[in-house]
Amino acid sequence: MVFWEGYASDEAMGTFAPIVVYWLYAGFCQLLPPLDKYRLHTRKEEEERNLVPLRSVVKGVLLQQLVQVTVAHGVFLVTSRASSSGVTLQPSLPIQILQIAIAMLVMDTWQYFLHRYMHRNKFLYRHVHSHHHRLVVPYAIGALYNHPLEGLFVDTLGGAVSFLVSGMTAQTATVFFCFAVIKAVDDHCGLWLPGNVFHLFFQNNAAYHDIHHRPQGAKYNYSQPFFPIWDKLLGTHMPYRVVKRAEGGFEARVVED
Repeated sequence: MVFWEGYASDEAMGTFAPIVVYWLYAGFCQLLPPLDKYRLHTRKEEEERNLVPLRSVVKGVLLQQLVQVTVAHGVFLVTSRASSSGVTLQPSLPIQILQIAIAMLVMDTWQYFLHRYMHRNKFLYRHVHSHHHRLVVPYAIGALYNHPLEGLFVDTLGGAVSFLVSGMTAQTATVFFCFAVIKAVDDHCGLWLPGNVFHLFFQNNAAYHDIHHRPQGAKYNYSQPFFPIWDKLLGTHMPYRVVKRAEGGFEARVVED
């Protein structure tokens, strides 16, 4: 039994809960002034270096989420109809954890290779992926700011494939996609918060992705959203260390060989 039982279907929660979680967590990271002392870049750097205004970023994210809702509704509709009994039985907790682990690996693999290809293919980078890199200094609300084609093929279809391959139910998918959204926002938030559990358990974090958004790191640190496995296996990992800036805040510095 879950807390939303009797109020919304698992399919509805799997479709809309990640969107609500996105705006709640991104808004939290974006709007609290006291967090400035934990920023990897100053607000001045963000304003001067980014090439797209906040209102355009918000519009782009909303467009991507509209596509996500459409695809998620279709996938849940097809999988629910495919159930012979019409009733989905929730598997045991260990099975759900295994399904989530499989989904994480599938999503990482899908996104790494498409993300890397969009950097290596000059046409795709210029006309598609460069939209995301207009945010030279990434911030939380811009985590899903992409060209619509990238949003569809990399993020939305990557999520759908992860769901289908792992065999998880809509109820488990709600948990997984909400977690994936929080992780993606955290990776783009530009904050190095003390005690952040993502920094303890994931090498792929805000500093890791900050390196990727720099000109010298654009062909490195492609992995998202969970593990740096493919970067390390295929030689696209750029090591770094996080240090405090004298004027306040933090900085991710590339470790030179």
